[in-house]
Amino acid sequence: MHGHRFSEAAFGAAFGRGFGPGRGRGPGGRGRPDTAPPVDRAEVAGWFAGRLPDDWFTGPVDLTIDRDEITVVGRLPEPPAGEGDPEAACVGRIERFREETRQERMAIADAAQERYGRSVAWGAECGEVRQLFTNLSVPVMTRLRQPERLVLDTLVDAGVARSRSEALAWAVRLVGQHADEWLSELRDAMASVEEVRGRGPQVG
Repeated sequence: MHGHRFSEAAFGAAFGRGFGPGRGRGPGGRGRPDTAPPVDRAEVAGWFAGRLPDDWFTGPVDLTIDRDEITVVGRLPEPPAGEGDPEAACVGRIERFREETRQERMAIADAAQERYGRSVAWGAECGEVRQLFTNLSVPVMTRLRQPERLVLDTLVDAGVARSRSEALAWAVRLVGQHADEWLSELRDAMASVEEVRGRGPQVG
């Protein structure tokens, strides 16, 4: 059985549907009331490995999970380009995959949202080409003091970003690029805490 790695927003009819019991809405959920609680990555990976067709991808999928969305990216076999351009051949292979699997991916996305309380995005890799289909854009509310606002305003005034929200997104991407190793260690530590908590006694 092959796993899968890629990301498009095949939200399907599930997008906009309320989360199920215990998915983070209402007093039973942890965290913010409009987001789902943390999930076990291994459980999510296993579910997708069992649900995705074996012939879609050449190896395990790449999963990216946050409180709002699960991004699934899978690698496709490279097509023989012949005398054509190899990169263009890979782009065409990804586009064909996206069109031919749309309905089935929407059904899987609906089932995943029902189970995990998150939208599902899709994408594909082929050769050196990686394409993400539609991703969920989530507004993030935050309060910044004047020094932080001045940083954002400087980026806007310098033409780096068109607005404070775009400047904030730029800053987050920059941190992610330069602190990737540290962030990975932090996520691993958090995953260990969740695992230990899950083995603890159940209250109520």
